[in-house]
Amino acid sequence: MNYRDPQLKDALAAEYVLGTLRGQARRRFQKLMMQIPSLRESTWLWEQHLHGMNQLLTPITPDERVWQQISMSLGFVDNVAQAPSPETSNVVPMATRNRLWKGLASMASAAAIVMAVLVVNNQPVPVATSQQVAVVQSAQSKALWLIEVTSNTIEVRSTSNLKPLANKDYELWMVAKGVENPISLGLLPKSGKLTLVKNSQFDDMDIVALAVSLEPLNGSPNDLPTEVLYTAELAIL
Repeated sequence: MNYRDPQLKDALAAEYVLGTLRGQARRRFQKLMMQIPSLRESTWLWEQHLHGMNQLLTPITPDERVWQQISMSLGFVDNVAQAPSPETSNVVPMATRNRLWKGLASMASAAAIVMAVLVVNNQPVPVATSQQVAVVQSAQSKALWLIEVTSNTIEVRSTSNLKPLANKDYELWMVAKGVENPISLGLLPKSGKLTLVKNSQFDDMDIVALAVSLEPLNGSPNDLPTEVLYTAELAIL
């Protein structure tokens, strides 16, 4: 099985984040993530995308009829009149529970595959807002920093692949179309996570790429990159 195939990689990453990849398959995927950087990146992107969707949802208490309809569709009962009432029965037979979880797992798996296909085919996933993400990679294609651009901030997380120099800092820059010099976005974390304030010009510019430079401690001394190490492309989810 070619785990570097984009369609397979995105489908597995989506199912892993949703929790529908289970048992031996889930354990195998966890081991593969340690070996294949692109699998880790796909999983991180799906985590950011799907968890961001959760924040857009407003909790709603369902009507009792919803439970009755679910019961009927999953074969709990033959008609609504026989549907168990929460006030009269709190015990669900084992066979019924098994049918419930199998049904929900099937629906979740289908949702994961559909969303993965949309991404692979460059179709927009229907969400209320868009996110921008980037993965800064080394020359060996290892992820060093994972970047997510929100409405007001730039969230940066370093990975275990990063081996920082103690006497140097790493600075993030945006390279915009029609702008002569890169614009600094701040220093990158050498470990863990860091929140950067998004430059006020960020949303008004056509950003060609992000760049990471190696700088003296405390950043560039002249507002220009000293030594550009890596570049990364912003992707819109």
